Amino acid sequence: MASSTKLIMASIDTMNAPGTSTSTVKHVGVKSKPSGASSSGSSTKTAAQKKFGRMIKLRELQLKRVIQVSFILIPLILNADSTMILDTVQAAEAKGEDYDRVKVMDVTAEDADRWERKKKRKNPDQGFSDYEQASYRQYQRLTKQMKPDMAEYGHKKDKMGTDMYPSVDSLMQGTHKDSEEGINRMVADLEKQIEKRSKYSRRRAFNEEDDIDYINERNMRFNKKIERFYGKYTTEIKQNLERGTAV
Repeated sequence: MASSTKLIMASIDTMNAPGTSTSTVKHVGVKSKPSGASSSGSSTKTAAQKKFGRMIKLRELQLKRVIQVSFILIPLILNADSTMILDTVQAAEAKGEDYDRVKVMDVTAEDADRWERKKKRKNPDQGFSDYEQASYRQYQRLTKQMKPDMAEYGHKKDKMGTDMYPSVDSLMQGTHKDSEEGINRMVADLEKQIEKRSKYSRRRAFNEEDDIDYINERNMRFNKKIERFYGKYTTEIKQNLERGTAV
């Protein structure tokens, strides 16, 4: 402790000596850090920052290049495809052929069979299961047939203004009136559904993976009804009968 005090006092006396500047004073007993360490650390950090900045700039330039190439090539590809299709259609019409038949002539039987299986897996027709699913399927079918009328939409938007997009405080009850064309279109669609339903009769596709627990079609329909209501209670009994472990 005494030696440290003497070193501090000696450094103070040296600083207070006449003709001595603070810039030339060296602290006694204290090792000064080399100035090159801090400068090298800062230079390394600056180099890393510059490299990171260059990488970001290169990434932005590559993204701009991809966008510009897409703007140039995509219209050319679409134009070439449409031109080729148009030429094929015109050539088929000139020969008196159907373009749809000409188009599928290049499709192999294996590809057609694979596409058909994929379509069935994507949207299997399970027939009638319950009224909720039937209503949902009809809703999906009807909404796909609807085509937006942009002219009518623009007219309503200009007429209603900000009320076109209601908020929680908006009251829409009784403010909308269906057009005569819309009502006639709905009536025509309902009549079309009734006519189609009266003439519609189709055999359901046979599913090879289903269990065969019936002797004829009438018994099959009866078993499906029973399964719908009591299937969760009879599953274990059926499995025991199949395994031969039923008591």
